[in-house]
Amino acid sequence: MKILVINSGSSSIKYQLIRMPEEEVICSGLVERIGAKDAEVHYKSNHTKVDEVLDIPNHTIGLEKVVNFLLDEKIGVLKSTSEVEAVGHRVVHGGSTFSNTTIINQKVKDKIKKLFSLAPLHNPPNYEGIVVAESLFPNAKQIAVFDTAFHQTIPIEAYKYAIPTKFLVENNIRLYGFHGTSHKYVSEEAIKHLGIENSKLITIHLGNGCSMTAVKNGKSIDHSLGFGPITGLIMGTRSGDIDPDIIFYLVNNLGYSLDAVNNLLLKESGMYGLTGYSDLRNIESEAEKGNKECQLALDMNAYRIKKYIGAYAAAMNGLDAIIFTAGIGENSSFIRKLVCTNMDYIGIELDEEKNSIRTKELTEIHTKNSKTKILIIPTNEEVEIAKQTFELLN
Repeated sequence: MKILVINSGSSSIKYQLIRMPEEEVICSGLVERIGAKDAEVHYKSNHTKVDEVLDIPNHTIGLEKVVNFLLDEKIGVLKSTSEVEAVGHRVVHGGSTFSNTTIINQKVKDKIKKLFSLAPLHNPPNYEGIVVAESLFPNAKQIAVFDTAFHQTIPIEAYKYAIPTKFLVENNIRLYGFHGTSHKYVSEEAIKHLGIENSKLITIHLGNGCSMTAVKNGKSIDHSLGFGPITGLIMGTRSGDIDPDIIFYLVNNLGYSLDAVNNLLLKESGMYGLTGYSDLRNIESEAEKGNKECQLALDMNAYRIKKYIGAYAAAMNGLDAIIFTAGIGENSSFIRKLVCTNMDYIGIELDEEKNSIRTKELTEIHTKNSKTKILIIPTNEEVEIAKQTFELLN
């Protein structure tokens, strides 16, 4: 079965055509800077790599360009769009409604639209990707895989906030969690690798957005992001955990509007707010040159991760392994070292030589005596979406 996986963002479309159940990536690519006249389109197969700069005014044009690549006589991998039997869509927020991968119909689309307010930056372009794909692949089953679904197993004592119960019952205000497709993928890979039936894992997804999940026996039982995508770890431009009193102070004493505070916490804080850089590579480079603000930001970043490791180890009453994944988690040996230093209390001992080796495969980076395993597992949300789509249809 050929499954096209689409991750439609606010100004981008990531895609992979995957043959299942072999999990063979036939081609992949990215459309970025949608809405700009100098948008970029990337396409890669086993035999071809194409990069173009084009005027891509909207997602429809962007996805049409992808289809043109797929069907191209010289570089394409399809003779007809009918060869695609299913299109798997990443949808960020499924609320309390969707706990499983779902075949998309009008009722499902209506519910996704109702959740726009909970994920205004993500669900609208996710929805648009579905609508466009329906027109371009009319014979394919359209499938939604929700980022929040993996976290539906979190128990009520962890997902309920200590505010009046009516807000949960009437308004569905609770911890939802995100990056679930990534956390599910790497935790399952870790369980297979470790061969532990009753496992206690902490998955650490570090990119521009960051989150951690306590995974007990393959189930998410707690997660660092909550009702929205701000809480938890220090991120590229997002603050992570912050005292709510600061928000009231900004509004009541410093004259900030609520929109300005929202923008501040989402787009002007985190590593960017601390250093002026949102890219960790720049921050690490500046820290090496002696920039004290950048070094402090890195220390703060690692300290926050350590706090969550301790909390989740306590919540699970033990810890078998921690898993680093996503762009920073997979590539920054510096952050991994900061996080794993002075963590022998819970059995985390890093092998610095193994940590320094760049890898694109599952890799153990702990010492022989480390009671807790330390793994790097490259995430592959597209393959996970394809797996869930294939399992649903078979």
